[in-house]
Amino acid sequence: MTRILALLAALFLLPSPAMAWWEYGHETVAQIAMKQVTPKTRAAVRALLARGPLLETPTCPVNTIEKAAYWADCIKELGPRFSYAYSWHYQNVDVCKPFDLKSACKDGNCVSAQITRNVKLLKDRKVPARERLMALAFLVHFMGDLHQPLHAGDKGDLGGNQVKASYGAASNARMNLHGIWDGYLAERAISTPPSIVRTYSPAERAALGAGGVEEWSRESWGVAHDIVYASALGGDPCGTPREGKAALDEATIETLIEPLRLEVERGGIRLARLLDEALG
Repeated sequence: MTRILALLAALFLLPSPAMAWWEYGHETVAQIAMKQVTPKTRAAVRALLARGPLLETPTCPVNTIEKAAYWADCIKELGPRFSYAYSWHYQNVDVCKPFDLKSACKDGNCVSAQITRNVKLLKDRKVPARERLMALAFLVHFMGDLHQPLHAGDKGDLGGNQVKASYGAASNARMNLHGIWDGYLAERAISTPPSIVRTYSPAERAALGAGGVEEWSRESWGVAHDIVYASALGGDPCGTPREGKAALDEATIETLIEPLRLEVERGGIRLARLLDEALG
């Protein structure tokens, strides 16, 4: 009931352009990862999280992996202190042009470059504990961001924030395509049984966790093109909304549940792999 009430309340709010998956999606990515990592990695993660006061962000705690997963969004409320990290949450690679990650990641100010950077920081035991803890929190969050397709590809529309949309019978002037994938659809997909927070087999982990950051970027960009925009724009991902608004009816929503669940699973399994490489 709490989830339902929160979802209904969210219908009247406009999400931030760079707040992927809201809390629920980020928490789920982190929970999946913690189920897969080795005991040594799990202990190392918890030891770092126990040093949360080092970050001096008492209104944005990191004492659990779920809270750490949301920390990078929470600190936006702290104003200029962390404003340098705003562009790290996404990479706007045009889905209607050939994949070009380099142009979207100038000077490393994009989500994929920051994932690579924070893995290196986390792996280096000579880096001060405060910086390694911050790297952990950023890494957990950014792996969720990268697997929100509208943080990996868009059409010059702020990741779908400028695409007005309706979700089933729900519609209001502030609802947009980004918010639907971040919250309404994510809530429904992740909550659909069976639970995706489970222990995956070695074969599943190998299949879902293969590749590297650039490959994952291309894959998520492809999902934005093939699934997100195509489903919202009548099959033509590079078209325009009919009557100025993308309409996701119930039949379309049903087809999007499994692709979205898969993105969250990929994010969690791949995060587990990176954590094991850095800490295990």
